[in-house]
Amino acid sequence: MFLEIKDLNTYYGPSHVLQGISLNVEQEEIVALLGRNGMGKSTTLKSVMGMVKPKSGKVIFQGANIFGKPPHKVSMAGIGYVPEERRIFPNLTVEDNLRIGVKGGVVDESNPKAWTLEKIYEVFPSLKKRRDNKGANLSGGEQQMLAIGRALMGAPSLLLVDEPTEGLAPIIVDAVRDVLEEINKRGVSILLVEHNLEVAMSLAHRVYLMGKAHIGFVGTVQELDANPEARAQYLEV
Repeated sequence: MFLEIKDLNTYYGPSHVLQGISLNVEQEEIVALLGRNGMGKSTTLKSVMGMVKPKSGKVIFQGANIFGKPPHKVSMAGIGYVPEERRIFPNLTVEDNLRIGVKGGVVDESNPKAWTLEKIYEVFPSLKKRRDNKGANLSGGEQQMLAIGRALMGAPSLLLVDEPTEGLAPIIVDAVRDVLEEINKRGVSILLVEHNLEVAMSLAHRVYLMGKAHIGFVGTVQELDANPEARAQYLEV
């Protein structure tokens, strides 16, 4: 198993926001975690990444237990994180933002999974054109591309991506979707939280639907397509 989350319980104060969450991601797979707002999807990613400390459960990544580890150790284990808020540095250039993502400050070019600036610019040609521009001067779509590119500079085997198309124009949504597909083709597994069902279904190999603090459905995209009851229960407003 590449990533295994088992019986994860996370609290915000007295609120039990994740109640026995279990899911897995296989190598080079895209898994979508879907559901209405407030169900705990983002908290699941943050619990894996160590940004929120779970109370109990297991998080096993490539055979190693990363449960409760701080974010920098989770990152060093090979997991990248693209936050919903993007969190780029507005006063730094595109290229400086990208370089911040490099673990240890130096790209290990002997690592076949390493992402150099050249590889980033190949996948994100718009960033190459804007490489000397400050983050504050980028469009929303460019900032999202930069957040993804920065995470890739850490050479992750798995990328946790939280709401990458939120607030973007339809043409930019399509571009972000295509970038995630290309990244996966290059060998990076993705655990995706995404409110745009069409985007998620076009990318994912498997889908988990969250109800309030729990997983309510697990299956392939085709199985979800054939299950209108699950879509109505967990996705429709």
